Amino acid sequence: MGAWVDSLEASLLVSLRLAPALAFAQPFSLIRIPVTVRILIAIGLALWLVDARPALTADRLAGHGFIGLMAGELAIGISIALALQLAFGAILWAGGVLDFQAGYGLATLADPTTREEMPLAGTVLVYGAAALFFTTGGQYDLLALWVASIETMPVGYGLLTPDMAALGSYIGTVFILAIGLVGAAMLAIFLADIVIAFLSRTLPQMNVLLLGFQVKAMLLLVTLPLAIALAGALFLRILRLAITAPTNWWSVG
Repeated sequence: MGAWVDSLEASLLVSLRLAPALAFAQPFSLIRIPVTVRILIAIGLALWLVDARPALTADRLAGHGFIGLMAGELAIGISIALALQLAFGAILWAGGVLDFQAGYGLATLADPTTREEMPLAGTVLVYGAAALFFTTGGQYDLLALWVASIETMPVGYGLLTPDMAALGSYIGTVFILAIGLVGAAMLAIFLADIVIAFLSRTLPQMNVLLLGFQVKAMLLLVTLPLAIALAGALFLRILRLAITAPTNWWSVG
């Protein structure tokens, strides 16, 4: 009976590693599945992980305060969710920058899944990255990350102190790579701005503002699919970093 209770307690603790990513982080938050269902999936996966590795979980609970154990597990879960959220947030930000440059800064889409307003190009890029995440087996890589975290840091391992240098390096890297996703489209729109600026000097009677909106809107529609098609490696690099980066942040506090 005692072993069964310890196993259940360990499962509830391990679910705190899984629930933040499944419940609140993209790409899972882009799927129209209720948060409650995703949390139940996290609990089910935690039961499986504990049952598969009882020596790495339930046997280490003795002598530890439950609140401290919860804090340690939640810190690991939040670090994994943060890595995913930063990666997809960088992609969405890059799409927003492209929208602003193309003149779509005031136009947003109402996303029925997240119930938030999202930029036009950013929405395309984020959902494209989510589709690529699942089609390339990102969910299995994430599961392998959870398994590795159980083996490296079993329940009771201790609180974590963030490695701010590694976190800062990750943030800078994903945002630079995200700009690379739309770099070709941004360059084309920038060149169009230069051409329109020269036209405004030689043909002052032309309605340059109206012409600029039309030209840049057409360029965005043409260049964005090409940029996405050419940036497959960058998408995969960002998603791979989101899976591997949290391992560089874990240290015992």
